[in-house]
Amino acid sequence: MTTKEKVLARLKVATEVLSGEVLAQELQVSRTAIWKAIKELEKKGYQIQHSANGYRYQTSDILDAKEIQEQIQQPLEVTVLESSVSTMKDAQLAVLEGKKSPLLIVADMQEAPHGRFNRPFFAANQQGIYMSLLLEPKEQLQELPQYTILMAVAVAEAIDELLGVDSQIKWVNDIYLDQKKVAGILSEAMTDIETNSLKYIIIGMGINFSIPQEKYPEALQEKATSLFPDGQATITRNQLIVAIWNRFFKLLTEQMGFLDSYRKKSFVLGKKITFKRKDRTYLGTAIAITDTGELIVDLGDEQITLSSGEISLSSIQ
Repeated sequence: MTTKEKVLARLKVATEVLSGEVLAQELQVSRTAIWKAIKELEKKGYQIQHSANGYRYQTSDILDAKEIQEQIQQPLEVTVLESSVSTMKDAQLAVLEGKKSPLLIVADMQEAPHGRFNRPFFAANQQGIYMSLLLEPKEQLQELPQYTILMAVAVAEAIDELLGVDSQIKWVNDIYLDQKKVAGILSEAMTDIETNSLKYIIIGMGINFSIPQEKYPEALQEKATSLFPDGQATITRNQLIVAIWNRFFKLLTEQMGFLDSYRKKSFVLGKKITFKRKDRTYLGTAIAITDTGELIVDLGDEQITLSSGEISLSSIQ
């Protein structure tokens, strides 16, 4: 560990103010080294209270790879980036570089984030959660759980638990609060053509954490919101990240019950929806979600099963 990391770790567990002299003695470095470490931590965004008696750590919403890794109840490597073009692309690059999985990549900011159909989405520096998980499943392709659906349940339930809210899921990959989108999920597979097996899967997501509502572009004001739209978060991003992945790995291990939870969380069932197919727009009622995560739509004279694509509800357009 560097001096900076040691100082941060010591301040986090301290119940009292620690002087520069005490820190220097404990860590066996000079007081100048302690002062420099404090300055480096503050430059990275950590909030440290100064007084005549020394230093005290104040809770800061700084992404911390070590903190996340230690609290996730599953062995995995965690990498935190100050900025990324796309954590999905970072995960793809990790495969080419031969990095081990599972690997979680988290970024403070995404410069070119994208969701389904390669659509860009709005991201804000240090006020969102942008992350991707690289997994190397052992199951055959046809036996794999529906990762996007499982992930949606994990995200929604973690949000509900920590915030005391009732989030909802829009088929297939969006999380909503008060009829506004707060998170989106994207899963990409890398398969072995010869064996028809899934070699890697990358699960990415963007969560609007504490972006003030006024920061959203005008076109998104009525469509998107944050978990903390006033910008005043009552939990840290690290806490939510840990809760999401602990729930994800639990659901993945059990592989039971998540579809029932997904159905209960869905706010499209029983609603009028529209969707496009071969340049034609259809209007129907979403009536069921199959055990493989497909959406059954009643068009009146027939039923259509959607396995992918995008649907719209007039109530949230």
